[in-house]
Amino acid sequence: MLNYKGYIGEAVYDDDLGMFAGRVVNARAVGTFYGKTVEELEEEFRKTVDYYFDLCQRKHVDPEKPFSGRFNLRVSPELHRKIYLAAREDEISINSWIAEGLEKLVGK
Repeated sequence: MLNYKGYIGEAVYDDDLGMFAGRVVNARAVGTFYGKTVEELEEEFRKTVDYYFDLCQRKHVDPEKPFSGRFNLRVSPELHRKIYLAAREDEISINSWIAEGLEKLVGK
């Protein structure tokens, strides 16, 4: 996994192309990149992100932010009540309770 200016790139080796093919996975607007070596792939990833910033500047638009740390979650009213009661029992906010639970799930 590659990381540059908050953007995450993932790549696989493509036998048909004879090189690594990568894409930015946490922003729709950024793009793809390629490299024959790991070093070249990393450099092309950084160039892709930098090009995206330059393009946004030339077009006078704000770059898409990778992740804001916010998302909406819809649950049933009954589950909402259960979450509230569990968070209250742990003496923390619903947000903290859910964030801690998600951390445990993705930490596996």
